[in-house]
Amino acid sequence: MKINNRLKTIGDLVPLSSYPLDIGCDHALLSIYLVKEKKLPKVIASDNKSGPLKKAAENINFYKVKDKVKLVKAEGLDSYESGIDTITISGMGGLNINKILDDNKRYLKNIKTLILSPNNYSLAVKRKLTKFGYHISNETLVKENNIIYEILVFTKGRKYYRYKKLFLGPVLMTKKDILTKEYYKKLLSTKESLLKALPKSFVSKIRLTKKEIKYLKEILDLK
Repeated sequence: MKINNRLKTIGDLVPLSSYPLDIGCDHALLSIYLVKEKKLPKVIASDNKSGPLKKAAENINFYKVKDKVKLVKAEGLDSYESGIDTITISGMGGLNINKILDDNKRYLKNIKTLILSPNNYSLAVKRKLTKFGYHISNETLVKENNIIYEILVFTKGRKYYRYKKLFLGPVLMTKKDILTKEYYKKLLSTKESLLKALPKSFVSKIRLTKKEIKYLKEILDLK
């Protein structure tokens, strides 16, 4: 089946023994991939908009997986059902992801794994999930249309991270591939532009940004 690399990578990170809920499923291609290609027995695909869910229903019928993918119209974790132990969210801003988790954090006691690919504010997502008692078990990058997306895997179990590790990514900072280097270079460029634009009165933000630039230069072996 046709699926973009970002969704495929997320799908390949979903534990094969899990019962996943895909929040903000759009056209349900990730859920279809999970049951059709990864052979998961069942998946719940939820969205809060009727348009995407209509297209999702068409895709589910086309791929003949109606008995395995359940569509739910709901806001965030309102679509939770008993037995779900894995959550996937992609194509959404990090602050929206945090709000979804905050609004129904009572369900997180049943969630072993979260696979999240925020469009922005990934540091805020990492801070939120570690506060909720998860650790970062995997991090990977995917490049599509010249945009590099982070994919973060959180697993139940507390772990303390210093700011440097959380900022750079405890798993990502151990990787030496070309895409990771490109990602850090782009992040460095963004932080350097931010530093130039910050008003002098933003003392603490300037201090933090300088620290982040230092971390990025260190990992890139730049002086």
